[in-house]
Amino acid sequence: MSAVLARELPVLFDPARLDRPDTLVRSEPFPFLIAHGQLPPEATAALRADFPKYSGAGFFPYDARDCGPSVNRLIAELTEPAVASAVGARLGIDELGRYPTLVTLCRSLNKRHGTIHTDSRSKVATALLYLNESWPQTSAGCLRFLKRIDDIDSLVAPEVPPLYGTFAVFRRADNSFHGHLPYEGERRVIQVAWLVSEEEKQRKTQRGRLSRLFKKLFGAIDRRLGATRDRNAAHRD
Repeated sequence: MSAVLARELPVLFDPARLDRPDTLVRSEPFPFLIAHGQLPPEATAALRADFPKYSGAGFFPYDARDCGPSVNRLIAELTEPAVASAVGARLGIDELGRYPTLVTLCRSLNKRHGTIHTDSRSKVATALLYLNESWPQTSAGCLRFLKRIDDIDSLVAPEVPPLYGTFAVFRRADNSFHGHLPYEGERRVIQVAWLVSEEEKQRKTQRGRLSRLFKKLFGAIDRRLGATRDRNAAHRD
């Protein structure tokens, strides 16, 4: 997609859309929100064409050179202070915009991904914006917010199919359990994490780059490692 066409698109992510009546905001057992319809339908084709074509599965640090103009513009909008303020207000986090942001993108998963976890203590909050225009009639790959670290079926809200324009955000806590059933295949998502420090951002970025290199070289091994994982598999962060 050309930069000229990208400029002709409407605002891609407008935090005012979080006021839709179907947005779910909860404070227990940890603060989270689930919002639908957060992207304009007319941007679907551009965002599909401009999404990075990673060779490995999993989340990789954002690099503008990997993406086309519409995805770069969307990420610029997602990381604006107005979005942090809107998210923070709903999750009970004062001045969320003062924290550094780390953006990572995922095009596909293997069955190793999605084990139950809380996210690391280096994260203040995590947002997931999904870009898949359709999803199979299955629970596999659908985000679940959970009561327990050892039970993928202990849902605290309806599971979240990763459909275009769905925005899920949660405040990291010692009990912010989440995950999904094993899934292998394309699952496009942009993740924005607000981190406790710039040092943590640099550390995670470097680790993500090394992970991308490993998966590019040893992707088949990575797939085999998770092929038989238990549906309730978990790790703490």
